[in-house]
Amino acid sequence: MHIFDWFSMIGTVAFAVSGAIVAMEEGYDILGVLVLGLVTAFGGGVIRNVLIGVPVTTLWSQGSLIMLAVISVAIAFILPLSWITHWRRTEVFFDAIGLAAFAIQGALYATQMNHPLIAAIVAGVMTGIGGGIIRDILAGRKPLVLRDEIYAVWAMVGGFMVGTGFTKTPGQLIILFTGIVLFRMLSVYYKWKLPRRALDTGSSGTTAAAKPKRDYADWGTP
Repeated sequence: MHIFDWFSMIGTVAFAVSGAIVAMEEGYDILGVLVLGLVTAFGGGVIRNVLIGVPVTTLWSQGSLIMLAVISVAIAFILPLSWITHWRRTEVFFDAIGLAAFAIQGALYATQMNHPLIAAIVAGVMTGIGGGIIRDILAGRKPLVLRDEIYAVWAMVGGFMVGTGFTKTPGQLIILFTGIVLFRMLSVYYKWKLPRRALDTGSSGTTAAAKPKRDYADWGTP
């Protein structure tokens, strides 16, 4: 089995279960859990295919991965609550695994089609975070990947390393995978954030710019 296939399997399982857990947190029924699990697992890949010119219908040729996602969601749905609670404690870790696996998989997909570096980076990012964004939107949440600790940047790093050819061999790809997971976990532990600027609004609807004491950018403070 090619390393590409292993990354696809790892990412599919990690994100399918992640979507299922979020759906159960929101009180969805079994159909909602299944839909959210599948969307999380394959949503990023569909967006990637649209961006790099791959027919969206190629999704239906991935029957084994779809079945793997369905089985993963089903197992998550019937697990004892104590097991699910334990999963939620390690949810960030498995989400990091899915991010790393899909970012590398997406970038490999683009490079195999001889697309330029920017396409490999975009493919890596969208494959890595697209499903999570759709999951959070369907669950009525603000997408965490765009406002939480550094997340999408690690997918960009993965896409860059693959797109430039720095990582080609299976061993190098495994090292890259491990590095993305490690740095994602470090960013959560140490709460690394990108610079951001928040504009507060008062009850009257005025922005923070109208308030002298709040007329400064929030550069990532908790």
